[in-house]
Amino acid sequence: QVQLVESGGGWMQAGGYLRLSCAISGRTFSSYAMAWFRQAPGKEREFVAAIRGSGYTTYYADSVKGRFTISRDNAKNTVYLQMNSLKPEDTAVYYCASRAPSRFGRFDESLEYDYWGQGTQVTVSS
Repeated sequence: QVQLVESGGGWMQAGGYLRLSCAISGRTFSSYAMAWFRQAPGKEREFVAAIRGSGYTTYYADSVKGRFTISRDNAKNTVYLQMNSLKPEDTAVYYCASRAPSRFGRFDESLEYDYWGQGTQVTVSS
């Protein structure tokens, strides 16, 4: 059974930083691309960042480029999202997601991901 468990969310003032973690079990981690999505109240879920299985290629939404960094530790079956220079508009529930290597669609498309975590709340105050 595949499980993704996020941690690291919380409250932060604007300009601060947080690091999210997502631990995955039940699949060969290094074979799967991983991503972070977020959903703010009243809004659709949106792509934040993705990383290929090797960890050498990453993708970012324009809204977080230069502030957020996605990384992974395949030895620990964990993907991270370092969030710096946080803004109030970063407030959302953040979800990690796993994508099978058989998928060839866009990395920013949520339908390309087959397993999701339960989400972790990030709140940024001004």
